[in-house]
Amino acid sequence: MAGAKQRIEQQPAWLLHGLPWRETSLIVEVFSRDLGRVGLVAKGARRPLSQLRGVLMAFQPLLMDWSGAGEVKTLIRAEWQGGQPLLIGRALLCGYYLNELLVRLTAREDPHPRLFAAYAEAMAALGRGESQPPILRRFELALLQDLGYEAALVVEGDSGVAVQPDERYLYVIERGPVRLETLAEEGVDCTDPTAVGDQPLISGQTLLDMADDDFSRAQTLAQSKHLLRMLINHTLGGKPLHSRRVLKELQEL
Repeated sequence: MAGAKQRIEQQPAWLLHGLPWRETSLIVEVFSRDLGRVGLVAKGARRPLSQLRGVLMAFQPLLMDWSGAGEVKTLIRAEWQGGQPLLIGRALLCGYYLNELLVRLTAREDPHPRLFAAYAEAMAALGRGESQPPILRRFELALLQDLGYEAALVVEGDSGVAVQPDERYLYVIERGPVRLETLAEEGVDCTDPTAVGDQPLISGQTLLDMADDDFSRAQTLAQSKHLLRMLINHTLGGKPLHSRRVLKELQEL
């Protein structure tokens, strides 16, 4: 698709990232409904009287027109759709975290309409001031599922036996959730940190809650954060996220 001439009009999109280009322009990454992540040149967007200057805002719904045949297209027009409160404080940092995940983990011009809807829902929830941890966990899970990493939540990875709420599991990336008794039979000492590594212990109830989109329990929130962070780190190949570092530093302060 990157080599074909495109003329895209009235495409719902969100601005993910922007960098100055030459004296008056920007190169922006946008996440669009029908074409996924797209790189665009916004010519003259930094000029004081440019119509794009006040429109190209992150965390705001936009309609965009663009054209071009290369990897980076030319932005023709952008319209602000309104209805989304500005993100402030910690909600703003959460928004940057979601944007960084999309930039780092999605390929250009790879459509993800379900993930687009999940992102819009997350932005709306952040704008309403809802509790942020469940918003982040829902989006992280939607991202992994849409990228093809179907986190096993309701069945044990090896046996296909249904996960039981009162059982404890070790989540192994190559296998999914594995009962501690099964691992003990295999000779794994789950009390030995060197044997377990970064693979989180997690309750069956947490896995079932995640499958049901229910993050109301404190234990589910805590354990799902550990699990999803491990899976995202694996998908990133161990490369750190800048926004996550900033969030951590603010928590320490």
